[in-house]
Amino acid sequence: MIAFRIEDRKKFTSELFIGQLFDRFWVKEAVFVTFSTFSIDGRTRKGYYTAEELEDGRAGEYADWAALKPFCYSLIKGKRLPERFQIVFQLPPEQTEKFMTAGGMARTQEQPPGLYLNVRYGQGNIDCVTGTAAGVFTMDKSLERAWDQAVADYFRKKEIPFVTDRERDGI
Repeated sequence: MIAFRIEDRKKFTSELFIGQLFDRFWVKEAVFVTFSTFSIDGRTRKGYYTAEELEDGRAGEYADWAALKPFCYSLIKGKRLPERFQIVFQLPPEQTEKFMTAGGMARTQEQPPGLYLNVRYGQGNIDCVTGTAAGVFTMDKSLERAWDQAVADYFRKKEIPFVTDRERDGI
């Protein structure tokens, strides 16, 4: 787990809400606090989709950011900044599989582990915190370290300036 403090909030929020920065990620949950608190459970409701849409795989277990982004953006746009917001992103299982395969990592359980990125805005700061969840306890931290590095590399590629918690703390 590593925390990234975003240094250019305007660029990041523009990429987040207007660009495509996290469009392929699932949204596990999101909370936006403006004049009221808005909570979003990202689970898709299978009954909403047609049989054809379900067969084509257009409805995953969770909604992706591309689908939820316009609604979330409508909650925060305007003259006033939101008091705070938090979005919990998860890399979809098929992308997790590709990530692990590309990194030469094997998995032992039925489901691939969860690779998460928590985006939190509050008190004028944006922090992004990585996380992993596996079905079993392991002392091997290679997946966690690889995920931390992949997120840092992704931010660099997208030219999102950041400082890590380790850099801020002088570690």
